[in-house]
Amino acid sequence: MTGQNAAATTGLRRLREDDLEAAAALSRAVGWPHRLEDWHFGWRLGEGLVAQAAGRVVGTIMAWRFGAEHATLGHVIVAPEAQGQGHGRRLMMAMLDQLGATTSVKLHATAAGQPLYASLGFVPHGGGVWQHQGTASGVGLVPLAEGERLRPAGRGDAALLRRLDMAATGLDRAALLWSLLEVAEGVVLMRGEEPAGFSLLRRFGRGYVAGPVVAPDEAAARSLMVYWIGRHSGQFLRIDLVGDGKLSSWLQESGLVPVEGVIPMWRGSAPPTAGLHCFGLSSQALG
Repeated sequence: MTGQNAAATTGLRRLREDDLEAAAALSRAVGWPHRLEDWHFGWRLGEGLVAQAAGRVVGTIMAWRFGAEHATLGHVIVAPEAQGQGHGRRLMMAMLDQLGATTSVKLHATAAGQPLYASLGFVPHGGGVWQHQGTASGVGLVPLAEGERLRPAGRGDAALLRRLDMAATGLDRAALLWSLLEVAEGVVLMRGEEPAGFSLLRRFGRGYVAGPVVAPDEAAARSLMVYWIGRHSGQFLRIDLVGDGKLSSWLQESGLVPVEGVIPMWRGSAPPTAGLHCFGLSSQALG
C-alpha cells in the first residue's frame, strides 16, 4: 500500500503549514517544550503526516531525508485523549511507506515508544541520549589543549561544517546545517590550522539548545559545550548528550540535570562514520 493510499484509508493526510499551530498545541499537551517557531523550523526541512478524528488533528509524525538512503523520524505525537486507538502505529506505517523500503531510518525512542518501534523493525544502536537542561551556571574555563583555539562560525563555514558533521554522523545534513547557521551562533574548534570540531547554539523550547556538538574526543566536546554554558550563565540551556559518564556528571555540576533518556534505534543500516563523534544533538528528531 502506498503512503497516499494508507493516508486515505486511515484518516491520515499530509502535514500542512496551517496545521502547525495544532501540532504545537499537541506537543504542549504531552509536555514537550516545542514552540510554534520550532515546528516551523522542522517543517521547512522535512515532511509530515497528521491523523484526524472528528475533523481535528489528533496525531503527528515528521521525517527528514539526509541523502538518498537515510532519514530521521520524530514528532510522533498522539493527543492524550486519543491514545490507545492505533493512531501512532498508523502514522508510523504510513511514514515508513512514504520514505520507501530502501531508506534506512533513525529515531530516538522513549521507553514507552520502544515496543512499537521494535515491532516495526527498529533495533537499538549505540548508547543512549540524555536530555540535560536547567539554568546554566558558570563552571570555570576548560583549558584548551596546546595548539587549540575556538573561532566563530558563520555562513561561510557551511561546507566545512558539512564535512565535519558527515565524519561524525555519516549523514549528508547540508540543508539542516545551512538552516541552523541562519538562526544559530557557532564556534569551530581549531587544532593548529585544521578544524577539528564545532558546536552551534540556537533558541529552542524554554531557552536555548546547544547542538550539534561535533568533536574528536570528550575533552574537545567539553570545551565546545562550556563555551555556551559560560555565555549563557543564568539562562535556561539544554544539551541532548550522546552517552553519559564523565560528561553527564560534569553537565550536572553546571546546572544541567538529566531529565529524560532516549534510545537511538535504526530500521536498516546505520551509515559509517569517520573519526569524529556527535556528542550533542541538534534535536532528538533531527539528530
